[in-house]
Amino acid sequence: MVISCIFSYPPERVKEYAERVRELSPLPEYINIKGPYINRTAREGIITVAIYEFNEVKFPEASRYIFNLLGTFQGMPGFTCSTQVWAETKEALKFARFVRNSE
Repeated sequence: MVISCIFSYPPERVKEYAERVRELSPLPEYINIKGPYINRTAREGIITVAIYEFNEVKFPEASRYIFNLLGTFQGMPGFTCSTQVWAETKEALKFARFVRNSE
């Protein structure tokens, strides 16, 4: 299972962003990260993509950790964030069967 995070901030906030990143604690061992991947655009500023991978049984702990991590950037002027939860095919099919059987 993964949680993808896409966030952006204005170029003039790079220093503040870097300072806040330094404050972050290391990821727990049950979460692996792909990225962060960074791109700069004229219109949106700095865009960062990070994909956090973890076992589905760790979803409550992992999601709580990741959303708290993103809270580090709250209040930073111009910071925006979008997250999505993604499941592997087998996980999604298990969930679909559960929903269908509970109807």
